[in-house]
Amino acid sequence: MFRLAHLTDPHVGPLARPRLRQLFSKRATGYANWRRGRSRSHDMEVLAALVADMRAQSPDHVACTGDLCNIGLPSEWETARVFLEALGTPESVSFVPGNHDAYVRGSLDGLLGTCGPWTADDAGRRGCFPYLRRRGPVALVGLSSAIPTKPFAASGRLGEAQLAAAEALLVALGSEPERPCRVVMIHHPPHPGGAVAGRELKDAAAFTAMIGRAGAELILHGHNHVGSVAHVPGPGGLRVPVVGGPSASARAGTHADLPARRAAYYLYAFTCEGGRHRITATSRGLNGSGLIEDLGPLDLAGA
Repeated sequence: MFRLAHLTDPHVGPLARPRLRQLFSKRATGYANWRRGRSRSHDMEVLAALVADMRAQSPDHVACTGDLCNIGLPSEWETARVFLEALGTPESVSFVPGNHDAYVRGSLDGLLGTCGPWTADDAGRRGCFPYLRRRGPVALVGLSSAIPTKPFAASGRLGEAQLAAAEALLVALGSEPERPCRVVMIHHPPHPGGAVAGRELKDAAAFTAMIGRAGAELILHGHNHVGSVAHVPGPGGLRVPVVGGPSASARAGTHADLPARRAAYYLYAFTCEGGRHRITATSRGLNGSGLIEDLGPLDLAGA
């Protein structure tokens, strides 16, 4: 059995006060939103407790699907690196960026320059997407949907080149005699209707069409700050589960009182039975009393 933990959208704080010149951009509205409420929605004590619980479960690998940063300040890049180190070594943790990591032009390059080891593929190339990491029976394919956007927008895009490279990679993996369990990591919900207008993946339809041709066994994402399970068609009528995680730092209170929005992470177990991969999943996170516990299984099959 191979066990993979998935957490997302930690929005690591605290956020240092920006310099005035750093606010002559989209950061001005982002910083105002942080001061008005986002800073109180993301609790670093909750995040620390969640990470400690996850480490106690001793997963074989950790997947983090973006939004380490808040407004893409250079001071946040080192904070992000420290957070990833708390999750584990670059060999045991795989990271893909989110829209807050690419908040303004240059932000993503700066973050990847600092946190590149957690995006290195099996050949050692850093910050190149898609990337491939083989871990046990699992082949992790990391995609970047992170792009800078205008104020009040949080959309993402993969682009034709990344989509074509991802398809070639997934097809090649699926053609191997002992096919690995292909797990795709992306920040934005990758299926049409997965996010509201202005927050959506612009080429979601192209992504789902690609999965329909190439196939995958599991797709992980974040962005919506809510736990969810959807499905997209794979080859031969198979249904590929698409699982979104809540923010790993969402504190109790306000909208996080809804169970699907409380801070949590997911723990997947991969086994091979009769030459076919079997995936089960459980959720661990805040209960109604603010304590971290086993929240029960995820239904990956769906209706």
